Amino acid sequence: MTYDAVVFDNDGVLTHPTPIDVLREATVDGFAAVGVDDPDPDHVDRMTLHVTPEDLQAASDAYGVDPEALWRQRDMAFSERQVADMRNGRKPLYEDYDAVRGLDVPRGIVSTNQHRTIEEILDFHGIRGDFNAYYGREMEPASLRRKKPNAHYLDRALADLEADPGRTLFVGDSNSDLEAAANAGTDAAFLWRDHREDYDLSATPDHELDTLHDLHDIA
Repeated sequence: MTYDAVVFDNDGVLTHPTPIDVLREATVDGFAAVGVDDPDPDHVDRMTLHVTPEDLQAASDAYGVDPEALWRQRDMAFSERQVADMRNGRKPLYEDYDAVRGLDVPRGIVSTNQHRTIEEILDFHGIRGDFNAYYGREMEPASLRRKKPNAHYLDRALADLEADPGRTLFVGDSNSDLEAAANAGTDAAFLWRDHREDYDLSATPDHELDTLHDLHDIA
């Protein structure tokens, strides 16, 4: 089928992912901002990727800090480190990005990254005008329950695009993207970037892509 709208994840789909060492440094910065200068490495790991509300609460309890303050500082540090990394040339658009501009349908972005970071990425690369809707997370603990695989932000993008979920394609590079698409009622395309070479899929996507150019065969 052809689609009336296409929504993209960002990191690993449109732009190269930020290196994990940069993200861990940002987490350490976030702890330091609330007075925790030597956090346990396990807490750093759990507060860097795939963070749950329980991870945040456990880290906050361990150091006697306010979870909302810790999360805001962690997210702010994440955003600042990623933007600095991008300005140093380490978060470029993928070479096949022009395929996005070639799609003659409304386009959106739904990311688990901070909304502030997504706006910075769009402006730095001069691509804000390529998208009719874009969503990242708010810098607050409640966003941990709204992020993918929850369909919250994807539902908001679909509403902005005035798109029928059944005629929309969500393009991602993770199982949480596939699950978010299922939860929102859209089709899903999994993009096999180099960093996903040995990735195990938890579900069968409607489409599998080697490059964004493959979208022109289906969208």
